Amino acid sequence: MLIGVLSFIHLHSLRAQFADSTHAAADSAYIATIEKMKGLPKVLHAEPLFIDLIRDLGARKGEKEWNFGTGITDNRYYDAYTALVEYEWAPVNRLGLEVELPFTFYYRTDGRHNGVAAPGNRLNSLKLAAQYTFLVHESSRVSMAAGYLHEFELPPFREYGKSDMLQGHLASPFVVAAKRWGHNWHTLLYCGPLFHFNGQTQYWQTSGQLHLNFHYMLPGTRNFVGLECNTYHSASDFDMTLRPQMRLSLSDNLLVGIVGGIPVRRENQRLSSFIRIIYEPGHRHRK
Repeated sequence: MLIGVLSFIHLHSLRAQFADSTHAAADSAYIATIEKMKGLPKVLHAEPLFIDLIRDLGARKGEKEWNFGTGITDNRYYDAYTALVEYEWAPVNRLGLEVELPFTFYYRTDGRHNGVAAPGNRLNSLKLAAQYTFLVHESSRVSMAAGYLHEFELPPFREYGKSDMLQGHLASPFVVAAKRWGHNWHTLLYCGPLFHFNGQTQYWQTSGQLHLNFHYMLPGTRNFVGLECNTYHSASDFDMTLRPQMRLSLSDNLLVGIVGGIPVRRENQRLSSFIRIIYEPGHRHRK
């Protein structure tokens, strides 16, 4: 009996060691396919799904990507349905550029509007952004980048022709720092000031953003699970939303990301959800 138990424990130990070595080999092989491709050095990092990057850190010339997103946010007096179309590409090594069109459609929920009118449906803005990776340190698995995003804010559809088409500006310089811990664990910090110009009041308002990200990438794949912590702060307000998320690779160049939104303090915004479809034309990866 004792001999049988000891044999079972030994067999289980061997199986665990074999599984660990298999996963390590799969991770090493997959990471090598990304990092050792022709071009400048690049470290594989997990990219957040809600506040995404302009392009992969260490972008290589010719990389490009389409993003299509949709989501719903439960607000206190109305629901907000969002959609976006985004194109990003790398014209030269380590420089990423992006154009995005974000839409919001509002639906007032009967019984809790309390006399508050829902905002008008709109193309929120034209977003233009650039990001340059200035550090890729392969031995420590660290990458750093700096970028700038500018939004040209637009009026609701119902006000077209009745008011100025340009309602304001949002200027957002930012820095990104990311590190991969071993093969599977990823952390990323995205932060910077926000400068908002209101076209009606002609005043600038200053606030800040800080986004912390923690992800675990499944062995030998681009699939991951993680948590995105989005924080915005100003002199009079502080908002944080926790966004658990997962990304699945459907094919060589098609991925889908699913994101939940849980505000830390429920003021006007409540629970939310978001789905991002990522299409990489011309890319060849393993699942």
